[in-house]
Amino acid sequence: MKTLLLVIGTIVLAACNTEPSSSAAEQEPASDASSTTAVDGGEQESTASAAGEEGETESPRTEETRDREAPHLEPAFSGQTRAPIPENTENWSLETVAEGLEHPWAIEFLPDGSMLVTERPGRLRHITPDGSVSDPLAGVPEVDNRKQGGLLDVAIAPDFESSRTVFLSFSEPHDDGTNNTALARARLSDDQTALEDVEVIFSQEPAVESTGHYGSRIVFQDDDTLWLTMGDRQGHPVRQNAQDPTNHIGTVVRLNVDGSVPQDNPFVDHEENAAEIWSWGHRNIQAAVMDADSQLWTIEHGPRGGDELNLTQAGKNYGWPTISYGIEYRGGDVYEGRTEAEGMEQPVYFWDPVIAPSGMDFYTGDAFEAWQGDLFVGGLREQRVSRLILENNRVTGEEWLSIGARVRDVKTGPDGAIYLVTDQPDGGVMRIVPEDR
Repeated sequence: MKTLLLVIGTIVLAACNTEPSSSAAEQEPASDASSTTAVDGGEQESTASAAGEEGETESPRTEETRDREAPHLEPAFSGQTRAPIPENTENWSLETVAEGLEHPWAIEFLPDGSMLVTERPGRLRHITPDGSVSDPLAGVPEVDNRKQGGLLDVAIAPDFESSRTVFLSFSEPHDDGTNNTALARARLSDDQTALEDVEVIFSQEPAVESTGHYGSRIVFQDDDTLWLTMGDRQGHPVRQNAQDPTNHIGTVVRLNVDGSVPQDNPFVDHEENAAEIWSWGHRNIQAAVMDADSQLWTIEHGPRGGDELNLTQAGKNYGWPTISYGIEYRGGDVYEGRTEAEGMEQPVYFWDPVIAPSGMDFYTGDAFEAWQGDLFVGGLREQRVSRLILENNRVTGEEWLSIGARVRDVKTGPDGAIYLVTDQPDGGVMRIVPEDR
């Protein structure tokens, strides 16, 4: 039955794949951001106050005030969506660091403060702290750059200073027209102009005929192991394989840095489930980061009204497409319209309407005292960054930082600024800095 499902999915995906790309994000028009924009911050006024003789209190103010797309799908607990605006924030400005990049997808800092930035069509650039952009580096693997596919995430190994090892995720093409998410490792040349000794160490199985939902964030757990996120490959019936942990569709995998399987993975001794799998039941994870307690947090593009933040733990099922807080983009419930099921995890938080999330980082710099430890999430559709305050693994506050461009990745810089890459035909690298800088 599983084999039949995979075959059916590969054959009919093109005909069935009618939902917009990545929470409608890929079809949203981009707007140009000015080189420097000042944004008012300061303390936000708290609106909770006594009301009337009964002593009732007003609901706290939230950034999101629009009607929900799926109002009939009630949250499982208080605070699972629309957290209140935080009382404290910062004054900030937006600066342009580098321009002229074609759909940049990811940013990674090197020890000297310079950056590696991927462009989705298949180019890797080296960018200096002052914004000088190199020619494309040689040695990048061939990618399938149709629609959402291409060269995606980039990460350096924890021992980069001695090994110069770089990891890339990308959509890997095949002669039969199928593709998959893949992970390659290579050595960055001493002059930073090329990748050497390039080796693909992991390929998602099965490969399918699709141009969407690759997932593709790389997160190191420690010096020896990493996580790679993957998508459901977009559309019925292929997405149903996200509930089948014998394959890699809609999963997070955990690998050793050489591509082998860690012996403490949850399914390493299972007779059928894929030994690489860390978690499954995901739709399209394009944001992932590890917190100070070594916990993996992921954010996935949901259906219409169902983008979600998850604390992503070993051996757990996150429900897609059996449960969701969103509806189909064409309208109607996702299958039975369920939000809970036995053995399936609840999201810590969800957005309705969606923000089309991509890229996130816990702020660890010293330029913004009030933001220390908060989670900053890129938004494609809404062209903003969402600041989330987490307490005891729950979201207790959300603030929006308007960017005016599609934010594809977010990273704390060595100078304490928050760096962004903007996913546009003429995109670039920007940074959020203190307003009085």
